[in-house]
Amino acid sequence: MSEASVNPRTQQGGHWTLADLLTAVRVPLAVAFPLFSSMWWRLGILAAAAASDLLDGVVARRWGSSRLGSFLDPVADKLFMASAFGVVLFSGRLTVYEILAVLARDLVATFAFITVAVLRRPAAIPARLGGKAVTVAQLLTLVAFLTDSPYLRPMAWATAAVALYAIWDYSRVGPGARKELS
Repeated sequence: MSEASVNPRTQQGGHWTLADLLTAVRVPLAVAFPLFSSMWWRLGILAAAAASDLLDGVVARRWGSSRLGSFLDPVADKLFMASAFGVVLFSGRLTVYEILAVLARDLVATFAFITVAVLRRPAAIPARLGGKAVTVAQLLTLVAFLTDSPYLRPMAWATAAVALYAIWDYSRVGPGARKELS
């Protein structure tokens, strides 16, 4: 998801781009999600967050991105998912273990980011199909929760399975993986 690492139009300065603004929208949406109890409001917030996640990448590729955006995008993603799945957790409809399984890819990515930051070895891994699939599955799991679907639990476990695939896939292509695979 790090557009700055692969986009020749990346701005090196401190200027905000349209893509950055679209990404930043997810931060107040993450704050708003638990504040509303209406299913319709939460569905609207979820739709807005999903739309901003989809559009920020498209806009970044088309009109350019910034270093800030490459940092802010995954932070905003994880903040929104943590907020939304916090609501699911406090509802009692899924267990802590199920929530952790749904968020496994995000937790591993956060741990990897912290490790890379502490070791001061900056690395960017382009978005992968498995990661995109996890995001879609997480969004569908949230829709199942919000609509009180009987498929919430099976959707959560399907999301966890896709997350495990994405973790494996990222580990194959991530920094240092080629050395280990050789």
